Amino acid sequence: MTPDGEQQLPSTEARTFWADAKKCERQSGEMKRPLTNWHAEHSKNLTTGQRAADRLRNGMGSWYFIGAFLAFMIVWAIANTMIFAWDPYPYILLNLFLSMLAGLQGAIILIAAKRQDSISAMLAQHDFETNVAAKQELEELMEINRHQLELLRELRAQRWPMRWRRQPQKRLMASHQLQVSNPDIKG
Repeated sequence: MTPDGEQQLPSTEARTFWADAKKCERQSGEMKRPLTNWHAEHSKNLTTGQRAADRLRNGMGSWYFIGAFLAFMIVWAIANTMIFAWDPYPYILLNLFLSMLAGLQGAIILIAAKRQDSISAMLAQHDFETNVAAKQELEELMEINRHQLELLRELRAQRWPMRWRRQPQKRLMASHQLQVSNPDIKG
């Protein structure tokens, strides 16, 4: 113990420990961790075609699109049956439009699926980099913990024998008083 009441570590061990701890802090601060908003950065680099494919996929895969599409077909059927009749009952023109729409939807869905695969691959890479950085940080923390445990063992080995050597009479008196006050204890 120092006069200020602080415990004193062995000088070379203390310096080594604090130097290692500061080194780990610096490395952790400088380490390139993938702690970025990956999606925001990726969205900035999309081409016009990729943005259009995403918007169409999101639009065609919504309940709003299904409701609007059903409403359009009902209006088409009512208008052609009762009002104008430019496309009579088998609705061949409507069938042609639906076939073209299905072909375009298939292509858009394939483009969007291909993009989703590339996004999944990039996210997997980002997750891998995050896991590697976390593993490295955990290993650094475990090394610091091992070093601290080693220092504690050294301190215990140095401090306990000294304490017992300093006060042998008090120890003997305390153990004798304990035996006298409690006769069940055998010495």
